[in-house]
Amino acid sequence: MKIYFVGISGKGMGALAEMILTAGDRVAGSDLAPDDSIKPLIEAGAEIHIGPQDGQFLLSSHQKEPIDWLIYTSAVKPNHPELVLAEKLGIKISKRDELISYLIEKKDLKMVAIAGTHGKTTTTAMIVWACLNLGFPISYLVGSTMPFAPSGKYTIGSEFLVYEADEYDRNFLAFHPWLSVLTAVSYDHPDIYPTHEDYEAAFRQFESQSLTVISDLDSDPHLNLAGEVRRNDATLAMHAVMKIAESLNRRLDYKDLRELMNTYPGATRRFEKLADGFYTDYAHHPEEVAATVEIALEEVERERKQGVVALYEPLTNTRQAEVFSGYKEAFMGVTKLIWLPTFHAREDTTKREILPEEFVASLMNRDVAETGELTDELFDRLIKYKNSGYLILMMSGGIADAWLREKLKSVIK
Repeated sequence: MKIYFVGISGKGMGALAEMILTAGDRVAGSDLAPDDSIKPLIEAGAEIHIGPQDGQFLLSSHQKEPIDWLIYTSAVKPNHPELVLAEKLGIKISKRDELISYLIEKKDLKMVAIAGTHGKTTTTAMIVWACLNLGFPISYLVGSTMPFAPSGKYTIGSEFLVYEADEYDRNFLAFHPWLSVLTAVSYDHPDIYPTHEDYEAAFRQFESQSLTVISDLDSDPHLNLAGEVRRNDATLAMHAVMKIAESLNRRLDYKDLRELMNTYPGATRRFEKLADGFYTDYAHHPEEVAATVEIALEEVERERKQGVVALYEPLTNTRQAEVFSGYKEAFMGVTKLIWLPTFHAREDTTKREILPEEFVASLMNRDVAETGELTDELFDRLIKYKNSGYLILMMSGGIADAWLREKLKSVIK
């Protein structure tokens, strides 16, 4: 079967495309801009076009070998040229959840789903990390790149699909998992869920569709990972791995598992160390921000640094309009905060643009905060902070992460 992905550079779509390739099917796809996730796809033989999605590449790919199924992301509008052309060509069209359900049925897999507003990527990656090191045959899909494995993979003979189940567009409600792991849940995605009650109802439905649910565990006090939130995620992950081991009739000592988890190397943009003194994280919600700041403060204490210099780039004005009040105490403990302009995507244009100055004025520790732009002057300041013994923490849901990575190339030899 040949499957075409519209938006193949997206983390979730890229991981699914990788899994499809390892399951033995062919992959093609397009995106407007490249991402690190497409490199392993190209190396594995996927046909990928980066640039205008006007239908020309889809047509040529279909003429070379007929496309059986087109998968598109939530960001794609119904009048997208590739969707319109695929319909004319008689190609099956759906979102990713239908394809995942097809794979589960075809390969007879049990789904281990990790869901939650925050922590699901880290918890999923932790479960994958442990299972791979223990030699457990699993297939998996993780919405981030990882230093120890591809983002998505089908393993021949595996019984389980470990899946980061995203609540956006109600994707996770398409599944009935064998085991579900619920991390922190707090209101998000106002463009999909109009009210807090609607959001919470979706998670209750997800729980009701799951055979077994792991949630609300006290963190293991013997974990050495920095940050209480990371220790919470690791505790949930370890209990999930114990369940998998039990189902596989594998003997697994909890203390040995804990020792393994203490060596977890992390995932991309989840308190990822870019260079000495520089870290980056995908935190884009007040609760995620507070948790990431806590991790950074613990790391500062361990490394005996001077403090934390944080940069924050919010993701979507639509989201910020709903969570504005949550930032009040989110940055407590940082030495310096530089608030960057909001990165826009899938915006509700009827909402007034909230300016960085307004966010800064709302903070309890506004005296350490200022607004800023991604300039050479800013990077020079960060280098000076780093050389003075500070930990630099970039929290970005948009382009600031890529900016910092590019700038660091000039100073890392």
